[in-house]
Amino acid sequence: MTMSLAAVSTYLPDRVLLTDLPELADLDDAERALCLALGIERVTVDDELSTVDLAVRAARRTLAVAGVDPQALDGVLLVEARAPGTLASSEATGLQAALGANAAWAFSIGGLGCASIVPALLTARGLLAADPEISHILVAHGSRPVASRRYRHPVTVNGDSGQAVVVSREGPLRVRDILLETNGAYWDLFQVDYRGNPPQDWREVCADLPRYAFSLAVESRKRIAALNRRLLERNGVDQDDISCYVGQNLSTAALQVVGESLGVKIADGCRDNLRENGHLGPNDALLNLSTAIDSGDLPEGGRAVVLNMSPAAAWSAMLVEHRAPDNRTVCL
Repeated sequence: MTMSLAAVSTYLPDRVLLTDLPELADLDDAERALCLALGIERVTVDDELSTVDLAVRAARRTLAVAGVDPQALDGVLLVEARAPGTLASSEATGLQAALGANAAWAFSIGGLGCASIVPALLTARGLLAADPEISHILVAHGSRPVASRRYRHPVTVNGDSGQAVVVSREGPLRVRDILLETNGAYWDLFQVDYRGNPPQDWREVCADLPRYAFSLAVESRKRIAALNRRLLERNGVDQDDISCYVGQNLSTAALQVVGESLGVKIADGCRDNLRENGHLGPNDALLNLSTAIDSGDLPEGGRAVVLNMSPAAAWSAMLVEHRAPDNRTVCL
């Protein structure tokens, strides 16, 4: 079954210059050089908002754009935060309560790091297919780094953001297909040892830098290329029929590697959003898709391939068609 995205909105806090982040002073020369070479100039930062606060701000905008009253939502899917604000509470039902979506059910989903938007969309598609009474599902996420340091050596710099999408059977963006693959061999490659440590001492570290930089990098190139081929073949689409490719914002080098792996040009908006916001976790890909629509890289009637990767490790490719200029997704 296909599904559609009725509206997408991303909430972005104020930006801070990368060079103004206090943690840069604590990096050694090699780490600092790598950080400054990522292609990131500014990072979105709001230390006062929780992940749920960020999701709520985006969700209210998205519902307004879609013209959907919170009371009309059938379900709320929260892409889980990497670190919940409190243990034993339900942030998913907290989001439901904050929006006043009293008629909906709510639960969280994730487990794939910055690719976690994909299982959420797959779940929404399955629910729409299984229950004809379901019309509108809200998928939302608030993205903040787990640790106080925003630089994840040697990968990226994490910004803050909220994002929400209304998923329905009809809408301006038709999702024709989604492919997802995972490999549990890398499940603990990145980790934060938090038990017994105060939050200010939390650090997101890579357990094996050569394994990340070489083994996972090589596998990612192969996986993304194979996923793209399979996605196009099983939908009867040629690569020349794709208006644009969008991915995630880790670094300019990562975007270049993805483009070279597929033999395509990644949309310019990806580099722009990387430069101005940093890495926004699961929110990167749909922000870049919205930017492609606003810039004209994804015109009416055009198709886009949306790519996601995570060092968890997970890889996905999604085929999207832009169908209606008078009800387009927005990036706010």
